[in-house]
Amino acid sequence: MKSKTLNGQDSAGTETVGAPSSVLTGWTQKLMTSQAAFFKKTKPIVERCESDLNTRLRLKYAPYYRAAESADGINLVVDGRPMLLMSSNEYLGLSRHPKVIEAAKRAVDQWGASACGSRLANGSRAYHTELEEDLAAFLGKEACHVTAAGYLACMCSISSLARRGDAVIVDPNIHSSLWDGVLLSGAKIERFAHNDMDSLAKLLAELDPKQAKVIVVDGVYSMEGHVAPLPQLVELAEQYQAVVVVDEAHSIGVLGRDGRGVCDQSGVTGRVELICGSFSKALASTGGFVAGSRAMIEYLRSNSRQIIFSAAISPAAAASARAALGVIQVEPEHHERLWANYRHLKAILEKLGLDYWSSPTPALPIVVGDKEKCYWMWKTLWEQGFFTVMSLPPGVPPGKDLLRCAVTAMHTAEQLDRFGEALKLAMKRAGVEPKH
Repeated sequence: MKSKTLNGQDSAGTETVGAPSSVLTGWTQKLMTSQAAFFKKTKPIVERCESDLNTRLRLKYAPYYRAAESADGINLVVDGRPMLLMSSNEYLGLSRHPKVIEAAKRAVDQWGASACGSRLANGSRAYHTELEEDLAAFLGKEACHVTAAGYLACMCSISSLARRGDAVIVDPNIHSSLWDGVLLSGAKIERFAHNDMDSLAKLLAELDPKQAKVIVVDGVYSMEGHVAPLPQLVELAEQYQAVVVVDEAHSIGVLGRDGRGVCDQSGVTGRVELICGSFSKALASTGGFVAGSRAMIEYLRSNSRQIIFSAAISPAAAASARAALGVIQVEPEHHERLWANYRHLKAILEKLGLDYWSSPTPALPIVVGDKEKCYWMWKTLWEQGFFTVMSLPPGVPPGKDLLRCAVTAMHTAEQLDRFGEALKLAMKRAGVEPKH
């Protein structure tokens, strides 16, 4: 028997009775689907995105990107439920301070929503230079440049400062923004053990004395809450002619005189070449800054792609940061409440036998050390109305799976006590044993 072909002819090429249109349509659809699948498979990056295991697990368990329908400081509403935020970076609780809100409103009324341009080209405004002057004076530096994001500020402090042939010496726990700046610089990367000055000294001694060097650290490491040992570090930097860059994002407003940061607290401000950071923590805004000598800041303005090709910070963001900077210098009660709450929560964690990585700062991690147990603790706390954030390797070292928690000036003792009770239940459900 002769077979029929798609065009209604038999295999010998003679005309046959035409196939029904419904059959032809079905065959055509299958062919088109097959072709689409073939062409789709020729795009490896698309296939990689669609099959990514991390994304599938994130979407399945949904621990991240939880959007609040409303927020008032640490009081959120998520999925229609009231939640208490226990992982806020807003250490001093100034985002709703009347002076900060009023400053933002006045800036929008005067300047509009945005400068709509880069600082180098057409986006520089008086409110940028006013904020930069205030920040430079506050930090004890000659000059400052503000950027649209703290990430950009930290990147630019390294990416154009160091170049191929130089050595960039890093604590491996530095923030990703610093790491990206290090990688973009093209310099040789050298790592020393976290906060280990003996390790740093040994590494510096092995490098070429004539090689230009930059040492990069966080003032406060946001995951661990650890403080960089800047006095010893600066001594080594001067001995080996290395420039020092410190990210003060989590220490501005928290440590030092009136919250001037770790460099101020350590008495080394004048011996650190660049201080960078973010407005999105204690300064209750968005954007970032890098401060240093006038020569170094002007060099970055001439050479940093992150500065040259980024749009300027908005009027409202600049005004909010400037107002918050003023508040922390005249209203010490916010700083005092922050540290009272730190002591209260630290005592709760110690009583429960939880490992908080010996953090001496308001960033108080709860180290679980096991991915599955960490998830069940997070889930139990979520069900109890407490918003925390899981941090897992490679974001933290192996065996340091943790819940990122932070205390603020906005928390009350009663809220922290309730959190302690929820932690006790979470430990039981997750099978986490006290450390003592």
